Amino acid sequence: MAQHTVLLVATRKGAWLFHADAGRRQWRVDGPHFLGHSIHHLMLDPRDGRTLLAAARTGHLGPTLFRSTDFGRSWQEAARPPAFAPAPAGQPGRAVDHTFWLTPGHASEPDVWYAGTSPQGLFRSDDGGDTWAPASTINDDPQYRAWMGSVQDGTPNGPKLHSIIVDPRDPAHLYIAMSGGGVHESTDRGHSFRPLVGGMQVVDGFDPADITFHDPHCVRLCPSNPDRLYQQNHCGIYRLDRPSDTWLRIGRNMPAAVGDIGFPMVVHPRDADCAWVFPMDGTDVWPRTSPDGKPAVYGTRDAGASWQRLDQGLPAGQAWWTVKRQAMSADSHDPVGLYFGTSSGELWMSRDEGRQWECLARHLPEIYALETAWRSAA
Repeated sequence: MAQHTVLLVATRKGAWLFHADAGRRQWRVDGPHFLGHSIHHLMLDPRDGRTLLAAARTGHLGPTLFRSTDFGRSWQEAARPPAFAPAPAGQPGRAVDHTFWLTPGHASEPDVWYAGTSPQGLFRSDDGGDTWAPASTINDDPQYRAWMGSVQDGTPNGPKLHSIIVDPRDPAHLYIAMSGGGVHESTDRGHSFRPLVGGMQVVDGFDPADITFHDPHCVRLCPSNPDRLYQQNHCGIYRLDRPSDTWLRIGRNMPAAVGDIGFPMVVHPRDADCAWVFPMDGTDVWPRTSPDGKPAVYGTRDAGASWQRLDQGLPAGQAWWTVKRQAMSADSHDPVGLYFGTSSGELWMSRDEGRQWECLARHLPEIYALETAWRSAA
């Protein structure tokens, strides 16, 4: 049975599904779903190939999740979305502003999902995403709460827990990242975590020993080598090869005029030496646009020792958009297809690992997240 690519596009004003033919030449658009709602993440469960979860923030319901068990033909709201436990008497409580990140559990745990929220919280569902409960003591642990900082200390769209990774070899082995608050590792299904920030820099003038100041933007594990992780960070591009606990800044090999500041990170499904980033203007003002209005993807095929600019088909100038941390993805074709969505609502694709780009869609709302999924076709 053939498998065709589907792009799951989450935006500031709804969600869309782009279905490709076998050659990724023709695309059928399904949507909008949840028009007017902020959809922060849309994810397909690869274990059954039909269940979708959508992390939504609605004007009348506030933060919630929706589930579909028929690939988006119908949706039901989760019975109990992620929510922090009530605070002890006399202590300030926290409320979920929105669910930001969704990750299916291990293949051996077919009904398990993880969710990361803003402000930072880690939640787990054991019934396919219908009901959720705190997944870890870190949500309320005094040390972790101090590292998370306050809402005012966080990123412009709010602090968040993201990049939830389940080791494909071991369901008890998890990684998470917090903006801010660093990268952390668990070997007991999330019941406890330890920091994993060795070698990472922080903004000048702050102490890297204080985990509060660490701001990972996106962490990815290599499917072909789960002992290798890549990270796009507030202070550069990094690689980690386990069992080492020290990150290596491979972004120093990027062109100096472009720098290594950005948000998304994508890794090749079969080659652990191959990864892609989308750099943005990282000057002190942080315009959060493509450098000089000239967008480009940069790729490495030697684990970060060198980087190649990949901009054929992209605008040559006056393109003042960027790509958010969840809005870049890859499929598993050979050659690999790359996809990204922009802050100005454009959807771009490459069928040849970034050598040539074309625009699939324009005039969508601001794209928050983009995931690549598969659907079976007779």
